[in-house]
Amino acid sequence: MIIAIEDDTKKLKFSSGFFLRYMVQQYIMLLRWTEQGIRNFKDTTRRADSAKREAERIGGKLTLYWTFGEYDLVCILEAPNDEAVMEFGLKVGSFGNVRTTTLKAFTQEEIAGVLKKLS
Repeated sequence: MIIAIEDDTKKLKFSSGFFLRYMVQQYIMLLRWTEQGIRNFKDTTRRADSAKREAERIGGKLTLYWTFGEYDLVCILEAPNDEAVMEFGLKVGSFGNVRTTTLKAFTQEEIAGVLKKLS
């Protein structure tokens, strides 16, 4: 594990492997194509690669699944915090290809901790 403090910003900086294993939060993103997005559906994998790079830029990881039914894509975003997810969602949404609904997700261990506090 590598933990360092950046002198200028006084922020803790973690090695990505440690961060993604122990400090990540999970978000489920439900996406629907806009008229622009469906019109340019052939670019969907290129746009997905761009979104993955944006997730990495905010310190996260994005996994995408193309679906049919009510939503066109379902994504799992692992990110450091709500602010990073907001930044990601605004950036991706600003391109005009998708509309998103984002859900904060909890692992079984996390919800067990919440339940324990209620006992």
